[in-house]
Amino acid sequence: MSGLITRRGLLAGLGYGVIAGTTSALAYSPSFRDFALRGGEALSYRTHRLIGRNALAPEFSEAEMSPVFRTNGNTMPSSADYQRHMNGGFADWGLVVDGLVTTPRTFSLNELRSMPSRTQITRHDCVEGWSAIGKWKGVSMKTLLDAVTLMPAARYIVLHCADSFGRNPYYESIDLLDAFHPQTILAYDMNNAPLSVGHGAPIRLRVERQLGYKQAKYVMRMEAVETLSTQFGGNGGYWEDRGYHWYAGI
Repeated sequence: MSGLITRRGLLAGLGYGVIAGTTSALAYSPSFRDFALRGGEALSYRTHRLIGRNALAPEFSEAEMSPVFRTNGNTMPSSADYQRHMNGGFADWGLVVDGLVTTPRTFSLNELRSMPSRTQITRHDCVEGWSAIGKWKGVSMKTLLDAVTLMPAARYIVLHCADSFGRNPYYESIDLLDAFHPQTILAYDMNNAPLSVGHGAPIRLRVERQLGYKQAKYVMRMEAVETLSTQFGGNGGYWEDRGYHWYAGI
């Protein structure tokens, strides 16, 4: 894997190259760091697009799976609606797919499980510095989007989640290139068992070429939109609204 261009390598190369030609005061300026990092994000985004939309993230064998895969972020949504679904075994839960689509639909968990599935063993890389390898099974996002037919104006898919931080709901978004990527799935199983609540039951996003905070848990709705500017803080995700990069490619 040493030959792969990674987001970390791109950011490091950009940062070192620019800082080397500046004064130390400029290098430690918050505005300068933000400029450099966002430049690195844009370069990473363009590089992934040059590599190709179907280039796959590395996959692993069952023997390489991590013995422990920690939970992170929210581990128990507190909303009454989610608690009701959880207590009922998600029997009456449904994934809403709407927005800029011609035929909005709601898919039950049983319907999702009856669709063609994909299984992949991949590495989850957290922005906090830890990683773990897990096995995921779910329905491809492409299958769901094909079922509802996107309108021409659609550019992004926004994932609305059941969890929140205080009064701020958790959400994420990806562009259509990632939405139609073969490894982008809505996973309902992890390590040969239904997703636990701590890991995002009943379904979570797996977009394998991006960092962990993009892997939204507790997905309740997929909304096709033309722009992200009208969504909550306008930056495409809960953490992105707080300064994280929207494109977290690795």
